[in-house]
Amino acid sequence: MSKFTTIDMIVLVAYLGLVLFAGMAFSKKNLKGKEYFKGDGTIPWWVTSVSIFATLLSPISFLSIAGNSFNGTWLLWFAQLGIFIAVPLTIKFFLPIYSRLGIDTAYHYLEVRYNDKGLRILGALMFIVYQIGRMSIIMYLPSIVLSSLIGISVNALIIVMGIIAIIYSYSGGLKSVLWTDFIQGVVLISGVVFTLIFLAFSIDGGIGEVFKTLQNGKFISESEVLFDPNILNSSVFIILVGSGINTFSSYISSQDVVQRFTTTTDIKQLKKMTYGNGVLSIGTATVLYLVGSALFVFYNQNPELLQNAQQDQIFGTYIVNQLPVGLSGLVLAAIYAAAQSTLSTGLNSVATSWTLDIRSSINKDMPLEKQTKIAKYISLGVGIVTITVSIVMANSEIKSAYEWFNSFMGLVLGVLAGIFVLGVFVKNATSIGAYSGFIASAFIVINLKYNHPEVTSWCYSIVTIVTSCVVGYIVSLVHNKIKQNNNEKINKLSVYDSDIA
Repeated sequence: MSKFTTIDMIVLVAYLGLVLFAGMAFSKKNLKGKEYFKGDGTIPWWVTSVSIFATLLSPISFLSIAGNSFNGTWLLWFAQLGIFIAVPLTIKFFLPIYSRLGIDTAYHYLEVRYNDKGLRILGALMFIVYQIGRMSIIMYLPSIVLSSLIGISVNALIIVMGIIAIIYSYSGGLKSVLWTDFIQGVVLISGVVFTLIFLAFSIDGGIGEVFKTLQNGKFISESEVLFDPNILNSSVFIILVGSGINTFSSYISSQDVVQRFTTTTDIKQLKKMTYGNGVLSIGTATVLYLVGSALFVFYNQNPELLQNAQQDQIFGTYIVNQLPVGLSGLVLAAIYAAAQSTLSTGLNSVATSWTLDIRSSINKDMPLEKQTKIAKYISLGVGIVTITVSIVMANSEIKSAYEWFNSFMGLVLGVLAGIFVLGVFVKNATSIGAYSGFIASAFIVINLKYNHPEVTSWCYSIVTIVTSCVVGYIVSLVHNKIKQNNNEKINKLSVYDSDIA
């Protein structure tokens, strides 16, 4: 049985050095304005597609999905199928509008659609709060796993990860982030696939034994409900639909994803990005579930090797104790890859949103040089805040980071996405209607989360988007009657454009 050795540590450190070098190599000096925020137009669609994948499939998925599969069934695998809801909706209704308008950020659309700067600033602030929470847990999870496995202070690991991401996010802009995301996405996929292959050869009966276990109640148990007409209750159906709406909300309203769409206005390239991300996401997630089930079989056959480990740490424990020397360090590097790609993306997108959505809305005549300088300072400041929050989080108890994060995402992004859906699908929606829908949906989902724990978090996004649209439509109808508004000009900003409908 191998332990984490000096060779593994050298591999891990060398990888971190390589990431830093790559980030700096792809950066350009004297980046200004749009080039810092959108890239220089030379980034291939397949790089951006892997970047979206690496951004969304963080260590929350890398470690927690394997832990969920090991400890339970494949119930949450159905959440991955939500991509079949998210991708068609995004491509059909939203990408054509974003492409035609040439928006700078996701929240730029809100200002253009509703002719209201306040909604743009509100959207940006919601995203920044969401992203700081997301980045914090993404730093915490792999660091706490590595800390318990290799004996290095979790605080030190968090700080190192944060500093590396800050350096190349600060200096290189979006182009540097996208290329390093691509490298780390490849490392992540390679690490997962290699581990599954190694596991299969380590199990008596090979991969066939894993599938036998899945057939005997490990895939879906008899107690798990396939469909419940009450969408507030947990079931396979609501997990699939709810995760699809969660992902859809990310695609249309989360700046870290929308920022990739702003790198080009070519709708064909945008479609390739989105489909490519969908294929990568569901394929890698399926491999991760197989890894979790294979770990279950392996430790049942070798119970003496199983150590006391929390659910989210079982995958990391196997990597350190069972993989050959040197390969342990490489696969742990893949975990760090997942974290760093998401973290660097988050820092860059928060800096972009703060600068273009908030600061530039207040000072429209800001020079490009000043925009870039502010974005760099924001990237640095948010990085420090995120490191601090992550250290605090590392000392708290979260049973499953994957489930916690999905409830958090449904709470924040679902409320925000409702404004986008209202603007695209409700022809006469007004800013007053958007504000009303936002307030009503926020009130309802907060009440559900804190006063009705029996309600599944998978329905949060569905509830918030429906509430935003219904309330927003009614209030907008009344508002238009009072003001006698004629919103024909809105056609070009919604699905009522003849090029989309």
